[in-house]
Amino acid sequence: MNGSIAHSPDRVRARENPVIMPFSFARYKFQLAIITVTFLLLAMAGCGSSSPEIVGKWQMSGGDPKASVWEFSETGSVAIGKTRGRYSLGDNNRVKVQTPFGTMAYHMEFWGDHMILTEVNGAKLEFNRIK
Repeated sequence: MNGSIAHSPDRVRARENPVIMPFSFARYKFQLAIITVTFLLLAMAGCGSSSPEIVGKWQMSGGDPKASVWEFSETGSVAIGKTRGRYSLGDNNRVKVQTPFGTMAYHMEFWGDHMILTEVNGAKLEFNRIK
């Protein structure tokens, strides 16, 4: 059989001019560049921005009307009662809260107007959103 794959017109052309294959992707460079830039912009937009879920006032659960109120702003500041500090979001639903008294790290979980902050040691702080 003389019509084998080894003698196909594309293979013959590639053997005669080995430069054809590297430039066959040249027409896709623009699309690949657009996709790469879009992906990087989306990734950067997700880093360091406030989570819309956490922004607002939260009162600790437990039935005590004098329970501590935590207020998270869009600018990264937090007020815990009368104590002011900063917060930053990490990956995997993590939040770091820095106050003059120390730095705490939590894992965040949200269910509607309910938030649970779990400390590294497993202790949980439960909150309800104040409307």
